Amino acid sequence: MLHTMEISTSKRDELRDITREVISYVKKSGVQNGIIIVYCPHTTAGIAINENADPDVKHDVLMRLDEVYPWEHPKYRHAEGNTASHLKSITAGPSQSIIIHEGELLLGRWQGIYFCEFDGPRRRQCYLKIIEG
Repeated sequence: MLHTMEISTSKRDELRDITREVISYVKKSGVQNGIIIVYCPHTTAGIAINENADPDVKHDVLMRLDEVYPWEHPKYRHAEGNTASHLKSITAGPSQSIIIHEGELLLGRWQGIYFCEFDGPRRRQCYLKIIEG
């Protein structure tokens, strides 16, 4: 089963919580045990799992990524001018795999799944693939 999730972002850098959408897809699938892969096919965005209880975590993560990968740097050579977004997406990574056990995602108590936008605002896609087992 492959599902395409459409995501609209509203800022250049944004961590969008997609946990509910992923849980909903798992419930609709009826799969009780397996793995779901959440994959981002974009070179300036990524997928991450992190705390979703305190919104300040998103702020702090984005702030620190901006400090490590500033938008402008005198040695950047990429002609499109979005080198920082590529570096941030490499750091986040393109996918996450989450275990499905008895129809539920095995996320930690405070964990959420995030679509990480680093070159928005844009209309994006991510793919959800369930492997039963």
